[in-house]
Amino acid sequence: MKFSMRHASAVIAALAVAFVVATAALAATRAFDGLGAAKNATTQFKNVSLAQKAGYGLLKDKKGISCIAMDSMPGMGAMGIHYAKPVLVGDGKLDVDTPEALVYQPLAGGKLSLAAVEYVVLKKDWDKVYNNRPVMFGHTFNFTPAGNRFGLPAYYSLHVWLFKHNPSGQFSMWNPRVKCR
Repeated sequence: MKFSMRHASAVIAALAVAFVVATAALAATRAFDGLGAAKNATTQFKNVSLAQKAGYGLLKDKKGISCIAMDSMPGMGAMGIHYAKPVLVGDGKLDVDTPEALVYQPLAGGKLSLAAVEYVVLKKDWDKVYNNRPVMFGHTFNFTPAGNRFGLPAYYSLHVWLFKHNPSGQFSMWNPRVKCR
């Protein structure tokens, strides 16, 4: 059997496609495994008092608002109530198992339900080491400039809705199913 250049090119192209598909599948598997690890590491914080004992504290914006909603854009929903761990926000690192913030959905009677986790790193700390925005679970972090509602310096963040379905996407900042009461 003669093997022509055309056949060789076709085989090489097929191998390249197979490599790309396998690489994408591996990346998707790693992202899924990472999500499972994040959920396992934070399930304990469904109980807000355990989050507080672990050093997470209620985060309010400059106006004293604790439940963050997109009031100016109906239908966007809310993020919810953030409990942040300042030592993690300021350490310049990101770790799947230790998110900088836990996000709770307010429920009737003042109860809170863990809805999401949020990874946060200050831009100045990240940019000292890296040239690009952080990426976790295959998703690039959002950028929030200085002068934001929290009075924080510029930062990168990624919300991950691990405990509450978000029809806008698991990594969207806003969840239309979350309301500030």
